[in-house]
Amino acid sequence: MTAKSRSARCVSPPNAASRFASTRCSCTPSAPSRIARTNPARRPRLRSSRISMAAEIALPHGYALHEYRVEETLGIGGFGLTYLATDSNLNLKVAIKEYLPGDLAQRGEDQSVQPKSESSSESFKWGLSRFLDESRTLASFRHPNIVRVLRFFEANSTAYMVMEFVAGQPLGEWIRTRRPLEQSAVLAIAIPLLDGLEVIHRTGYLHRDIKPGNVFIREDGSPVLLDFGSARTASSGTERTAIVTPGYAPIEQYHSQGRQGPWSDLYAFGGVLYWMIIGKRPVEAVARVRQDMLPPAVQVADRSRYSMELLTAVDWALVSHEEQRPQSVAEFRSALSGLAAPDPGTVTYKTTVKIQAPPQGTAPPTTFPTGVEFDRESLKKIETELAKHIGPIAPLVIKAAAKKAYTVSGLAEIVSADIADEKLRAAFVRRFSGDKSTPTGDPNRTGAARQQSAPPSTSNIDAPTLANAEAALAKYIGAVAKVVVKRAAAKARDAGELYLLIAEEIEDKDERNAFVRKAISASGKE
Repeated sequence: MTAKSRSARCVSPPNAASRFASTRCSCTPSAPSRIARTNPARRPRLRSSRISMAAEIALPHGYALHEYRVEETLGIGGFGLTYLATDSNLNLKVAIKEYLPGDLAQRGEDQSVQPKSESSSESFKWGLSRFLDESRTLASFRHPNIVRVLRFFEANSTAYMVMEFVAGQPLGEWIRTRRPLEQSAVLAIAIPLLDGLEVIHRTGYLHRDIKPGNVFIREDGSPVLLDFGSARTASSGTERTAIVTPGYAPIEQYHSQGRQGPWSDLYAFGGVLYWMIIGKRPVEAVARVRQDMLPPAVQVADRSRYSMELLTAVDWALVSHEEQRPQSVAEFRSALSGLAAPDPGTVTYKTTVKIQAPPQGTAPPTTFPTGVEFDRESLKKIETELAKHIGPIAPLVIKAAAKKAYTVSGLAEIVSADIADEKLRAAFVRRFSGDKSTPTGDPNRTGAARQQSAPPSTSNIDAPTLANAEAALAKYIGAVAKVVVKRAAAKARDAGELYLLIAEEIEDKDERNAFVRKAISASGKE
């Protein structure tokens, strides 16, 4: 077997239970902590310290599993083992995942897998059933850019999953001699992977561990998404295991109650694109909460090589607050529409900013979807207090929560969920619990009426001014500038007031003052 083919990876099923907190794809050693932090540079080979363990519990070389002959052990983890094998009927290399959770089961002399004790038997059987159920789901994926599950079966009192064996290179190795990548090369990898990711999301699953190490480039140059060891259903009502890869995992994956969804995978995907373009992985999500130190791609990328449209899309995917990111693959892909070309060697790119004029003759919004309107002073009080705990994302958290709250105290209770310390969270809620006032609007409207969206907004500011404001603000806060400008335009009476409103999103005092000066100039007040 060639060295190139030996660097293949596998796909593994979702974690069987919350107790398997550090479970990874069996190609990757399990971590001892509840938050499994994986090293993006780690190659999928066995560590020397784990070779003896693999030798003790792995199936021997030449062992026959139906028509498959085991050639070698590719990886071992808390959830099981992965083997390189040969299909003797087709003379085809495959990867086989074996369900053998090390904390629950052991290998018998007859090569069967048995629970270690009576007390672990129930958990073992539950995990085995989950392995089979989710193997069936993964086997239903049919996309050229997702590694294929060929079949699964039961044997040796356990279960096995047979996967496509991918010959090629991990993205990190492939890109090493090709930097800097042209935009066409980035898109040639990104677009097919997005298509594959969309297939996963449509079935109700999340990948949860997209990173350069889980992207493989086949020998024909096509990309393939690997390693579903962290995959879970998006609708799961149980606590999700906190498994993260620093730089690529979004903030909501750092705790079991985080609101995870397609936007979580898109954050990681944006991180991979950032790494491909900039050459460095993004700043870890938890380090961005109080003060975002991640340089936006629109600021640090080579603008002669990459279009503003691509860079803005990358920054959009990497927004810290999940509600401000693209919410679906389709939404993110639309930001890249028009960039991909059939002949990347001859295509040139230009940035086009499109502003859709709001409908005329409609009243500006006066209520949130709940049917109430909070006065700015009340929101500012809660925002100031919340910022002491979660930093600069407080305004975004407040704006999102205000759409669901009916009272000031209710709003405080909703946003308090973002305060990690229990005592500080309780104190925060108590601080505003005495305010039972109901904001303006009719609190007695029916539930159906409360769910209605606010009426469409209008603006006295022309489209070119909005476009200029968005482009200017994007230099400081990235892709979220589009949302900020849109909301500010609904409140601003003129261009000067627009710049004053959006300047509030800029943390640096000098940069904010520059925006204010621009506002004065725009309004004609010298």
